[in-house]
Amino acid sequence: MGCCSGRCTLIFICTLQLLLALERQVFDFLGYQWAPILANFVHIIIVILGLFGTIQYRPRYIVVYTVWAALWVAWNVFIICFYLDVGGLSKDSDLLTFNISAHHSWWSEHGPGCVRREMPQAPGIRTTESHSYITVMGCLLDYQYIEVVHSGTQILFALLGFVYACYVVSAITEEEDSFDFIGGFDPFPLYHVNEKPSHLLLKPMYLST
Repeated sequence: MGCCSGRCTLIFICTLQLLLALERQVFDFLGYQWAPILANFVHIIIVILGLFGTIQYRPRYIVVYTVWAALWVAWNVFIICFYLDVGGLSKDSDLLTFNISAHHSWWSEHGPGCVRREMPQAPGIRTTESHSYITVMGCLLDYQYIEVVHSGTQILFALLGFVYACYVVSAITEEEDSFDFIGGFDPFPLYHVNEKPSHLLLKPMYLST
């Protein structure tokens, strides 16, 4: 199977998925989003496994990648529903941080055009922190839509990877079956070539006498 086929395309898709996953992992770390951090980590490992399987013609590894691609689509659909408040989910909850902290998406304060202002405390209230709350204004795009775009991109490449992974597994399996059919895995291939009965080999000797 040449590099101009679906195998090369799958390698390209896996490489893009790795870059996108690493970019997303950085911003999830900045926002202390622990659930997405764990999911991204598993995703990176499985994509590397699928990339290795594609390069080394290991269909089992590609099958693992295919199964994970379907799960990854489901996870990103959940993330989209979470940020769009669909199905009883709320983007203001601490679900993605396992209720450990009240952190939210990093983009909520650092999105394009956002101006972050720290509001001073009310007079007469003293705490260990110098500011009580933060306001964000002027954002060109709300952070939930940035997260939705990220998840939508992940879904797109996961679906492409799923399709091409199925094609590559099918192509590799067909090549292995055809190679086995012509005796590529026969432990004794020489015994099936140029076999002649012994009496035919002795016949010319009788004719010469």
